[in-house]
Amino acid sequence: MRRVYMDNNATTKVADEVVEAMKPYFTEMYGNPNSLHTFGREVHPGVAKAIDQVYSAINANDDDDVIFTSCATESNNWILKSVWLDLIKNGNKNHIITTDVEHPSILATCKFLESQGVEITYLPVNSQGSISVEDVKSAVREDTALISVMMANNETGAIFPIKEIGEIAKERDILFHTDAVQAVGKIPVDVQDLGVDFLSMSAHKFHGPKGIGALYIRKGKRITPLFHGGSQMGGHRSGTLNTPYIVGMGKAIEMAIQSLPKMDSEVRKLRDKLEDALLEIPDTFVVGERDQRTPNTILISVKGVEGEGMLWDLDKRFGIAAATGSACASEDLEANPVLEAIGAEKDLAHTAIRLSLSRYTTEDEVDYVIEKFRASVERLRAISSSYSKVKPQNI
Repeated sequence: MRRVYMDNNATTKVADEVVEAMKPYFTEMYGNPNSLHTFGREVHPGVAKAIDQVYSAINANDDDDVIFTSCATESNNWILKSVWLDLIKNGNKNHIITTDVEHPSILATCKFLESQGVEITYLPVNSQGSISVEDVKSAVREDTALISVMMANNETGAIFPIKEIGEIAKERDILFHTDAVQAVGKIPVDVQDLGVDFLSMSAHKFHGPKGIGALYIRKGKRITPLFHGGSQMGGHRSGTLNTPYIVGMGKAIEMAIQSLPKMDSEVRKLRDKLEDALLEIPDTFVVGERDQRTPNTILISVKGVEGEGMLWDLDKRFGIAAATGSACASEDLEANPVLEAIGAEKDLAHTAIRLSLSRYTTEDEVDYVIEKFRASVERLRAISSSYSKVKPQNI
């Protein structure tokens, strides 16, 4: 059976060039970077180059910090819990602002903080799956310690007004964090322009290896060390550096930035072709305006077809990998939280399918998905007891 991968918001294949860059650090230059002997010293240039590549990709200043982590989930947890320790538990602030549609690593951590007495404001999204800057401004309180808003949504691709929120945070002297996992490698990310204090990213979202991410920290912003017991990463995160993966992340982010023009032209064109064809199917809709989404993402709702059923049919019958939402919640059969958040009817909130392309997606693959997606919809609607040719709610 042919296999076509349309789940690049969940993870991406590792680029061949990234694999080649990593190989020597497994078998030839395997020393501990903290060791003083030659084996340790010879890996320093590779780590230093990777650090420079990450700094350059997001336009970080030399006196800012970029800390390598295991993933964005770690980075997100770290920021929220550090703010809790520094400004809430041991300070006089007790409020965090976030959104209803953040990644589970943000929302679950916020639920934990609520159990510790922290007050959380969860901002709703509008019909386009984005949030209002005015809602952020209205939610700010005297005791607000942190605003944490994703840069681009993992399910819809909706791009949030991070720069405008950053201006609000700066005016009110509030720490500002953005989860930029779905933005880095798809759209330009400039921490100076955005005005963020903290930014999370993960290599496996832009054709790097799994198990490595990074956390940007603006100069002068305090953060409680995640691990204690060593001097690595300036004492912020103790533990032997994962040299091969750090090198891989550096190479991957460099390639991703070089490929941004392709993402904005060729990948966007393929995404739009796919979207146009799928919207010709009766009783379907896509969340969000195209120019307000990342160029690779479609969240489409197909009336009368359960998302899980559609996912199974595409995979088992046609070899097409798609998703019903966040991969971190893929075993959760509850209604799609984004569709619920924008006010979709309850039955529609179970019908969402996410298709996400990459710079390696071909037009032939898109044509194949169009053909087989239509076939799946036709088959599943034919056996559905709930589908009727009534236009879905206009949202």
